[in-house]
Amino acid sequence: MSGSEKPHAVTQLHGREPELAALRRFLTGLPDGGGMLVVRGGAGIGKSSLLGAAAGEAAALDIETLSLTAVQAETRLPFATAHAMMDLLGATVPLPVAGSHEHNRFQLALALLEAVTARSARRPLLLLVDDAQWMDAPSWEALAFVGRRLSADPVALIMAMRDGAETEARLTSLPADELRVEALPDDASGMLLEERAPELTASLGARVLAEAAGNPLALTELAAVAARIGEKGLLPISLPLTARLERTFGAAVVGLPPATQTLLLMAALDEGNRLEEILSAAGIMMRTAVSVECLEPAITARLVDVDDAFLLRFRHPLIRSAIQQGATLSQRQQANAALAEAIADPDRAVHHRAAATVGTDEQVSAELDDLAGRLRRRGASGEAARTWEQAARLTGDRRRRANLLMRALEVALELADRDNVDRLLRSIVPDDLTPEDRVVRQWLTEVEFAIYSGAARLPGHLDAAERLRKSGQDERALEVVHRVAVRSYFACYDKELRGEIIGLLERLALSPLTPKLVATLGLAAPVERGTVVVERLNALLAQPGLSSSDLANLAAGATAVGALGSAARLGAAAVSQSRREGNLGTLTWALGYQSWNAVLLGDASLGRTSAAEADTLLAETRQGSLRIPNMLNHAHAEALRGDGKAVRDLLEQSERVLLMHGAHPMFCLVRVARGVCALAEGRYHEAHDELDALFDPSAVGYHPHVRLSVLAHLAEAGAHSDRHDQVAARIRELEPIGATGASPLLSVHLHCAKALLATGEDAVEVLGKALEAGLTEWPFERARLQLAHGTLLRRDRPSAARPVLRAAAATFDALGARPWVDRAHAELRASGETRRRRSSRIDQLTPQELQVTRLVAQGLSNREIAARLFLSPRTISTHLYRIYPKAGVSSRTELASVMARNL
Repeated sequence: MSGSEKPHAVTQLHGREPELAALRRFLTGLPDGGGMLVVRGGAGIGKSSLLGAAAGEAAALDIETLSLTAVQAETRLPFATAHAMMDLLGATVPLPVAGSHEHNRFQLALALLEAVTARSARRPLLLLVDDAQWMDAPSWEALAFVGRRLSADPVALIMAMRDGAETEARLTSLPADELRVEALPDDASGMLLEERAPELTASLGARVLAEAAGNPLALTELAAVAARIGEKGLLPISLPLTARLERTFGAAVVGLPPATQTLLLMAALDEGNRLEEILSAAGIMMRTAVSVECLEPAITARLVDVDDAFLLRFRHPLIRSAIQQGATLSQRQQANAALAEAIADPDRAVHHRAAATVGTDEQVSAELDDLAGRLRRRGASGEAARTWEQAARLTGDRRRRANLLMRALEVALELADRDNVDRLLRSIVPDDLTPEDRVVRQWLTEVEFAIYSGAARLPGHLDAAERLRKSGQDERALEVVHRVAVRSYFACYDKELRGEIIGLLERLALSPLTPKLVATLGLAAPVERGTVVVERLNALLAQPGLSSSDLANLAAGATAVGALGSAARLGAAAVSQSRREGNLGTLTWALGYQSWNAVLLGDASLGRTSAAEADTLLAETRQGSLRIPNMLNHAHAEALRGDGKAVRDLLEQSERVLLMHGAHPMFCLVRVARGVCALAEGRYHEAHDELDALFDPSAVGYHPHVRLSVLAHLAEAGAHSDRHDQVAARIRELEPIGATGASPLLSVHLHCAKALLATGEDAVEVLGKALEAGLTEWPFERARLQLAHGTLLRRDRPSAARPVLRAAAATFDALGARPWVDRAHAELRASGETRRRRSSRIDQLTPQELQVTRLVAQGLSNREIAARLFLSPRTISTHLYRIYPKAGVSSRTELASVMARNL
């Protein structure tokens, strides 16, 4: 890895006027906001020269420039590029988080964002990364994380990437503008040739131009060969350009002294670039001392450079690959053995020992296994997977080999690396796996690829968990059952299977207050064990020291059993703690659970903001299996807000995926969102039919648990569409479950639904008494009853109706439920209310703007808000600039006052 803070001179590049103009436009907008640009093209096409020209332009614009180059050999060194960038920025690398293997990479990404934005506060900043396709995976993720958040900061990130599989894979999910660099025009190629090799004859020059095909590197190198050897040194044009260049460089290496060739081979295979290490390894291989003078011929041949710190750099990556390909198998084996002996770092050395090993070596395999575990704990999951594969190759124990490949598979699934998942699945021999691992393999595949199998395979998963329990692996057994519970909440499995899950959980030799056990019980048996789960939740809420993942899991379990008040507190705590830790992985699913709980409570604002933030984090945390549930929560929130278009767009995307994967039970959430949307828009017959389908076992969308959460919506729709009898039948259907006290949510919905169906002279009294119940934790349901009560009161006692209707309107407004706000205000007007309706205009804000506004209302500074939302302080300032006019305010104080009236 090489880096620099020095400004570059503006370079004259032939034929690159369009590309230079694009770079100039990108940089001139920098003071007002930054961004990310990828300069991409083939090998030798001139990407590095364009980066140099960008640096020259930046110097002319008084923009500070920091640049570095990724090295192919460092691809497997976790965080190498990010650490180099932190060094250039003069920032401190954060210490690893104890006990974590998932979010250390996010800690580094957050530290890098803070360092970059802090540096740019003094002066606009340009970051240049050459050969970015070879950045190690954690560094790429960290830099991409930063790049996505530069729109408001005076920071430009330009990365040069060579076309190929690595680049395509990395750019798939990166929202960056691209500048493609194509071949030079003929006239520009001619000018460059005249500049670099004026002594060539016309015929030879024409041959070089034809062979180079507009590639500046090829033109320069082939011209040098032609000048030395003549036309016979040029290779057939039928070969790909990269192959011709590699052979050209390889031919240059062959003509060097043996000691020089050995040094170059060591340098090509070594992940480091320290000349001392390379000399030592060459000496071991040649069994004699090798001096610095042996490298001089390679420097003279313009193959490598060595700086004042004795760090070696190849002048072009193709030279490294040409040397590796030109060496024989035995030469590479001997070189790796020598490097293993010369390298002091045991983690680097073991890779070279592995590369030098023919056949199996249990000791090296065990060392690689240990290294892979450490890499994963550091957050370098991709390199961990490759290392476990290497360990598998070196073991002669087929069971151990399968187990090591399973670990690599788990990581590949975690990284959503479909190509490697497919390859690993093919390489694992099922008969070599333990019965438990065979089930886990199948389970992981189903979850990652969203293959819905209903309850068909659940018995097999439970059998595997039972075997784990019997072998004393209770915690691992709980992990399997937890995955089953999360997955099967929507599976509509039968009573017998639920009984087996309950029995297995209760046989585990774990404390009844184990957080994941409580959460799993809630998800697996929300009715059968709802009362037990609520009791244990109350006990756990009184205990300090729960981890962010424990809090998030408990929030899910609490939501499943309908303890929505407890779920709201647990979800908020999980989100807050994950933010403090910088644990974006847990934060993503904590936000998803928070959104789920919020929409069930009728809080459209929180449901929408949590779902929107979770959606932005899904790509960065590679939790693709959460996308559809999160999208459906978002649709539910938009339905409560009355945004029919947003609901339809979200449901169209969700249904397409659900149909593709056959995940039919999740259609219950599609029904919910569509039904609530119809209810919000006053299409009461349609709303009733959509929601009633959740109660009908023969209908698509039936769900025995989700139906408990829509009963009050169903009652409101039925009351307005003369479906009283049908709704009353559904109430009677659920009363036996409600009588058990298993679900606080169902108890409230039964209470409200009965009141909403009241008709005749006693309806006002029934609704009034219903409001006397403790509904503090259920603001939407309380406001719904107030709206119904106020509507009836208004007909005979308008003055008594007004305070009730005002309270309902205020609550609905705070929750962001616009249609119900409008209905309450319509009833107020009908009651003779003459006061002008005060509009907060808060509902015009985007989800992220609403998040910022909420945090302003809590008294947080821009820097504190930025830390919470993983953005820069300048981005927060930009948001506030847009928020003030939308909210009709001119200061933070006014904004906080407006939010105080709406929370």
